[in-house]
Amino acid sequence: MTANPHKADPVRTDCVGVICFQRDHVLLIRRGKPPRKGDWSIPGGRIEPGETEQAAALRELMEETGIVAELGQKIATIDADFEGVCYRLHDYVAHWQSGTPVAADDAMEAQFVPVSEISDLHMWAKTEQVIRMAFAAIHPRAGGKGRLA
Repeated sequence: MTANPHKADPVRTDCVGVICFQRDHVLLIRRGKPPRKGDWSIPGGRIEPGETEQAAALRELMEETGIVAELGQKIATIDADFEGVCYRLHDYVAHWQSGTPVAADDAMEAQFVPVSEISDLHMWAKTEQVIRMAFAAIHPRAGGKGRLA
């Protein structure tokens, strides 16, 4: 079977995600709206017109959790299709600076969770992978589970 040469690539919605660490804990939110409503995830959302990825990441982090962080490197870009919408997720590492997590905006819950316990939350596999990859990048001796597949 060959690909249809006239079929256009899907239009992707650019979004950011923030993998915010406080020592060996990662900041997670429980999604309050689709896609993946009710799932644990990292804070994030759509990039607004004219906004940089970095500005969007810090804005979404503050809007969803009330946390202020220092943004680090982009750790991954992931294409995902959820509920009929195509997303391009730009995920950044961040380091907590101040604030106590408070769920707001699109989040039902927000809390720091030990990285060692994230498997218990049964989140989307790519989210867990990118968290472990980011943790391994900033804590090389902790030995994350390798690269994002």
